[in-house]
Amino acid sequence: MNCVLYSFDIWKNNIIPALFPVFIISDLLINYGFVELISEVFKPLMYFLFRSSKSSSFVFIMSIISGIPSNAKYILDLYNKGLIDSYEGSKILMFTHFSNPLFILGTLSISFLNNKDVGFLILYVHYITNIIIGVLFRFYHPTKEEYSKVNIKKVIIEISKKNVNFINVLINSLIKSINTLLLIFGIITFFLIITTIIDYNLNFTMYYQSIFNGVIEITQGLKYISILDIPLKLKCILSTFIISFGGLSGHMQVMGILKDTNIKYYPYLLARLLHAIISAIIMNMTFDLYFSI
Repeated sequence: MNCVLYSFDIWKNNIIPALFPVFIISDLLINYGFVELISEVFKPLMYFLFRSSKSSSFVFIMSIISGIPSNAKYILDLYNKGLIDSYEGSKILMFTHFSNPLFILGTLSISFLNNKDVGFLILYVHYITNIIIGVLFRFYHPTKEEYSKVNIKKVIIEISKKNVNFINVLINSLIKSINTLLLIFGIITFFLIITTIIDYNLNFTMYYQSIFNGVIEITQGLKYISILDIPLKLKCILSTFIISFGGLSGHMQVMGILKDTNIKYYPYLLARLLHAIISAIIMNMTFDLYFSI
């Protein structure tokens, strides 16, 4: 019961405030043509870095703001609108795994690690590694779109012709967002119960218990890492590793949202393993330099 109540507190205090408004706003933006506008502006950059279609820029930018599993929600919306196919969705999913910046700068750095300075370093390392992952897999299902000159005026004219019923869009957005949030709550609760049962029945040392819990559910793992008697540098390396992997709970949230599509999980899993390893290496290389400046 304590585990379920703790899960509910995480969902109520962190997940809903962070994701619910963003889900609603993003759905409204999609229906009112914001995807087409931002896609037109950033399509040269997305093609140059990732060899991905222009629609991927919307998922990339919105995911930086809101974090996972909202990237899966945006991909699903674009997939249902016919703006991307399953191959493109699988590719975009690989390099849009951003942890919520408020979680890193607030919950992790201040509440857990009790050091606000490390939050910006973890955020930087976690985000820059995502871009590295995108570049590494730029030739995985490269886009077949013709690279053309940006024409914002033409896009604005096309958007102005849209005839969208605001009430219907809002109601559909509310229903979809609430269903997605309930799915996230159920998955978080399930994995927290699993980690609690394992912790009570297996004789792990605190160090290995922290890593194991983090691989399954990141919040629980990060909380345990914060109370370990180890140097701050090692705490940051482990925290960055866990955030970049995303936890099996986060993986299931993503795939639960995308369950009715043909978007593949294994490329996403491979990307997360590389993301975790590379980000931990970069953190190890930059930590001392960051605090010496």
